[in-house]
Amino acid sequence: MSLQRITFSGENLDPVEIALYQKDLEQSLRNYYSNRSQGFELRFDHYSIMEIASELELRLQEVDRSGIFSLLAAIEAAFRVDYLQRVYARKKDQFSRACRSLYNQKGTRASLEDDILGLWLSYSNVAPRVIADLRGAFKFRHWIAHGRYWTPKFGRRYDFDGVYILAEAVFNNFPMSGK
Repeated sequence: MSLQRITFSGENLDPVEIALYQKDLEQSLRNYYSNRSQGFELRFDHYSIMEIASELELRLQEVDRSGIFSLLAAIEAAFRVDYLQRVYARKKDQFSRACRSLYNQKGTRASLEDDILGLWLSYSNVAPRVIADLRGAFKFRHWIAHGRYWTPKFGRRYDFDGVYILAEAVFNNFPMSGK
């Protein structure tokens, strides 16, 4: 397969910035649904206190899922950029050679969960538990991305804080190129 270089946009999201944005959105929603917010009485005239609280919780859940989606997109971008930089730089270490071999087979269509994370599992000393956690989190992302039309079986609950901790583990412990 011929080498077709991807031009990196440099617009990759940083987990810290995503977290700050997440907190701003949560606080904005809490203020919006507060009886101290301007126009509260008019906006929620026909709502009971329980209906207001319930609607706020639904909105916060959506903000949480959107934040998780952004965090996982940032993680995926970091892995894909690392993969491609290893290919482009033609580094001689075993891991980079494995990346080039994968690129020769699949190019930019290499699967993150199966191919790229599989290489990390085989050629690095990162904790296998982190790879397993990433694969599970990406199943959650697929569920969100594909419209949530099926009843998922994740084996655990995903929330923004937990996925942020996973993102920190990736960005702090994986020896990626271009960090």
